[in-house]
Amino acid sequence: MGANYGDSRVKKSNHTMKTEFKTIALIGKPNHDAAFKTLGKIYHWLDGHKIKVISEPILAKKLRIADEYSLEDIGKVADLAIVVGGDGHMLGAARVLCRHKISVIGVNRGQLGFLTDIAPDDFEAQLESVLKGQYIAESRFLLETEVYRHGQLQSSNLAMNEAVLHAGKVAHMIEFEVYINDEFMYSQRADGIIVATPTGSTAYALSAGGTILSPELNAFMLLPMFPHTLSARPISIDAQSKVKLVVAPENNLGQCVSCDGQVHLPVLAGDEIIIKRSKHKLNLVHPEDYNYFEVLRTKLQWGNQLF
Repeated sequence: MGANYGDSRVKKSNHTMKTEFKTIALIGKPNHDAAFKTLGKIYHWLDGHKIKVISEPILAKKLRIADEYSLEDIGKVADLAIVVGGDGHMLGAARVLCRHKISVIGVNRGQLGFLTDIAPDDFEAQLESVLKGQYIAESRFLLETEVYRHGQLQSSNLAMNEAVLHAGKVAHMIEFEVYINDEFMYSQRADGIIVATPTGSTAYALSAGGTILSPELNAFMLLPMFPHTLSARPISIDAQSKVKLVVAPENNLGQCVSCDGQVHLPVLAGDEIIIKRSKHKLNLVHPEDYNYFEVLRTKLQWGNQLF
């Protein structure tokens, strides 16, 4: 007997669904009760449609899925990944899966869910349409962040939302210079600086007072955090630009660059941080009725039409 996922009420079908997605990966947190329940429902629904399902080892064992792969190998093997969770879980998966041609769709088991559009209690109809080829495809670019010390690369990583240079301590200012395409823009005394993609403009940057960039823009935003000047403002630049941050030699606070708030690259005084558009992109899939401005209106509680 398999695990009990609650009263899923999933009707199994005896026919094979004709779909362009031949192998589908399920990704999510097996130790998160709500997410695991939804993962179980989706797995049995896909299995009932005779669709090949794979997953990461721990989740595969808990769901009794025969084929288990690492997240990196999932990107190589599967045609579609269904990520169940919040935007944070989607971000972690995105930094790995973007290196491959796999498509990704999200089922929201988090809070705001800007990247996870399918409701967990009503996934069947939307997923069935997606699997039949009735969906909206969209590509989102990522940032590549590199830390150099004395001209030598020390560390690097990708960010779907933002790369943030900060002091590593609460309410501590650091001093740094900002260059765009090797041209000096300004020096800044602040708690740090956020470099955000359009995807990330509705995340940390939004809470810090940044502007919202619509996803199709080929741009990213620089946003100083609590700057020690009233004239500091967000600025958006072309995404083909190279941003260079140079940490002043006087800073000894254990600075770091955080990628999506999940990966932290240590930075010392005098280091150079290079942030640029990555060659990798995430291939997102949305239900056919997806509307970006409706998402903003719903998540941010904007006013509805007057007439």
